[in-house]
Amino acid sequence: MPQHTIIVPNNNDTGGTLATTAVIDFLQKLIDLTSEREPLALELALVKAISHFCQQDTIVLYHLIGGAHNDNISALNADGKQVTTELSDAFKSHLIRCFKSAQPITLENADTSTSKTFLYPLKNNKDHIATVIAVANQNDDTNLDLAIKSLLQIYQNYVGLINENERDTLTGLLNRKTFETKINKVFSALLSQHTRKGDSMRQKNFLAIFDIDHFKRINDEFGHLIGDEVLLMFSQLMTQTFREQDMLFRFGGEEFIAVFECPSTEDMARVINRFREKVSVFNFPQIGK
Repeated sequence: MPQHTIIVPNNNDTGGTLATTAVIDFLQKLIDLTSEREPLALELALVKAISHFCQQDTIVLYHLIGGAHNDNISALNADGKQVTTELSDAFKSHLIRCFKSAQPITLENADTSTSKTFLYPLKNNKDHIATVIAVANQNDDTNLDLAIKSLLQIYQNYVGLINENERDTLTGLLNRKTFETKINKVFSALLSQHTRKGDSMRQKNFLAIFDIDHFKRINDEFGHLIGDEVLLMFSQLMTQTFREQDMLFRFGGEEFIAVFECPSTEDMARVINRFREKVSVFNFPQIGK
């Protein structure tokens, strides 16, 4: 049998102790990362793990608002707080390119405060690029880019596992098993808001149930393959119509559920009717309207 040597750090060795502490600290950040499941909390945990490599470097999360065809971008710092600094046209164009190409970009900085800025695209739980992490590197560390890319691969693998567990295989929407967990979190958040003194309830929560009429007839007349195509297209219409933060579920068969935040019942009615009208004019292949 091959012989293996285990090296135990010497407690009297300051360098060894510091190295061991750094490893333990990084492993703790990975534990924190893999204990999260909500998208924003997961991204912020990733930023904290990246900060292990970056020391004093500046890390910013950029989110694309309104989908891939919109150029509106919001920025959050490592604490999840909004960054209000206005983006230059040149930097914004690089961000848009990163969003659309789904490829990392390295920018050489002209000023002396930072050497390079690395842009890393992140796939979200719908397998879309909706986030870019920007790391402004002060020390020009050639190994930094490789270390962060390795960590991002761990992150994307973990998001993939979450998707497999929480997403419906056919439509990619959240599945029935996830519904109870998500709705309980909504109730907990509402309870927390009500118990905080002076907290105004500016947003209301709504739950909508969607059911495709006569779906059994579609399966009987056209076959289950066409029926699956109808379900897939219906779910795509939901994703295109509603916002990124709206929770969309395939509850079972032809039944779908959505959970929304909206200021008023009237606004919610307009949102739902807009979707109903969109479905009513959509031509499903072989089925029609």
